[in-house]
Amino acid sequence: MIKLSDLKSISEYQQDLLLQKKDLIARDLMQNINSEQKSHALIISGIRRCGKSTLMGQIINKHKLNAFFINFDTPKLYNFELKDFELLDILINESGNDTLCFDEIQVIKGWELYIRQKLDQNYQVIITGSNASLLSKELGTKLTGRHITKELFPFSYTEFIKFRSIPANAETFSNYIIHGGFPEYVKTNNYEILTSLIDDILYRDIAVRYNIRNTKILKQLLIYLISNVGNLTTATKLSGILGIKSTATVLDYLSYFEHSYLLSLLPKFSYSYRAQLVNPRKIYFIDTGIIKAASASFSENTGHKLENILYWELRRQNYEMYYFNEKSKECDFITFKNNQVEHLIQACYNLSVDNQEREINGLIEAMDFFNKTKGIIITYNQKDLITHNEKKIEVIPAYQFLATLNSNG
Repeated sequence: MIKLSDLKSISEYQQDLLLQKKDLIARDLMQNINSEQKSHALIISGIRRCGKSTLMGQIINKHKLNAFFINFDTPKLYNFELKDFELLDILINESGNDTLCFDEIQVIKGWELYIRQKLDQNYQVIITGSNASLLSKELGTKLTGRHITKELFPFSYTEFIKFRSIPANAETFSNYIIHGGFPEYVKTNNYEILTSLIDDILYRDIAVRYNIRNTKILKQLLIYLISNVGNLTTATKLSGILGIKSTATVLDYLSYFEHSYLLSLLPKFSYSYRAQLVNPRKIYFIDTGIIKAASASFSENTGHKLENILYWELRRQNYEMYYFNEKSKECDFITFKNNQVEHLIQACYNLSVDNQEREINGLIEAMDFFNKTKGIIITYNQKDLITHNEKKIEVIPAYQFLATLNSNG
């Protein structure tokens, strides 16, 4: 049972904390947010602690919104039920606010009905959430056509160097590979922030929510995936390695990891959707700082970490992506926009005599397949131009490519 006085004190305390976050760097996503859209709810989704609440505070401050804020992800509101929205309405009416900002509202059963009601009452609504599945399920039913969704991720490389006031170069990119982009960790360098984040998601958001009793296997699976970033995997392979009897269980666990934004699984390109489903997928983890904090591997694995960073940057730019593998030749990223191929990208930390034939031939095979004359190899700090017949392959340092991609995005 919730009391009105408790709800009021919780909201006031949380709002004071939210508005104190205005001095942090403006996130790049701000450029793509229309704060004056009242007919649609603005949904900002992303992994825990990537800065969603801070972004909400920045939107409120930048556009001088008359906002009411409450975060439902607090033990003080664990007993909040659908009927308690009546108390919330009393507070909103008393405040006179015309913008409603709700953090993690998807934990309340029936929340979408309340949001629909507030939109019909001409309130501006902004929502943040850390579970893509819970958000999308309800949005796809009760709020169809009444929402705009944006994804927020940990700091990109360009946000990272802006936050630390450092230049774009190979040294700072190396620093980004090590530390990743979770704002609180970038600020404090305290690895416990990252390990506790993993535990919060693993146990609170996944094990408790989906009633998983064998949390040991769940964590073993997660650690295995973290330790194999950039590698191919299947549910059958994972079930064999970890001794999980059912591949359906593995698929469930993988979906829980993806919905909580811990990782993403990249499919192989094929014109057949069925072939995309049955072929192995590549593992990409949300952040290289977490990889360092939680991986069971003793290898630095810088090549796959570079690849991991490129994946998430391309996803920030809303590309549809696949890896390419034909005739035993592989290209790391094929990006599409509006059903058209935009980039053919090979990720290679250091292009050398030992690997250049494999990397170049994989890219050329993809260029032939898609009838493209330009390809890119992203490296740590090499710059070059390679020609093959009428094809051109540009070798670009990662820090330079990321800065260019971000400015064009």
